[in-house]
Amino acid sequence: MASRGLNKVMLIGNLGADPETKVLPSGQMVANFSLATGESYKDQNGNLVEKTEWHKIVVYGKLAEICKQYLKKGKQVYLEGKIQTRSWDDKESGKKNYITEIICNEMQMIGARTDGGSNGSDHMTSSSDDDGAAYQEPAPKVGAPKVKAVPVDAAPGKDDLPF
Repeated sequence: MASRGLNKVMLIGNLGADPETKVLPSGQMVANFSLATGESYKDQNGNLVEKTEWHKIVVYGKLAEICKQYLKKGKQVYLEGKIQTRSWDDKESGKKNYITEIICNEMQMIGARTDGGSNGSDHMTSSSDDDGAAYQEPAPKVGAPKVKAVPVDAAPGKDDLPF
């Protein structure tokens, strides 16, 4: 019996361009966009090195429609999905080409509110079967609770704390 693996990707990054969308012959929408993730580290000389990685993102169905409507270049998002590599033969050269993409099935808009839309807490999910067909429904709002700042002199005493 072969063991099953895990193919799950979680990314936080910024869109490199507005999503490009099209409608498939099945009537389902597909959105494609690039996502930049960054990391920094110190090299052996102690210099800070910043590295940007670009990811090709593919989104299907209602979640693609949401991406088309709300996502713009520079927007920060959290997304989940799976890695998929496709191949095709170039008709002119006969050479086999490959592309690795992230098939997104969950997306959350984060970062600063830049337009009249989301405040950064919209959370969307997608379920997909193996042939790429997908459907999405909004998930419950997810986010950190709002915390009200309390001046030091107004802070509760030790005996007032519930723990």
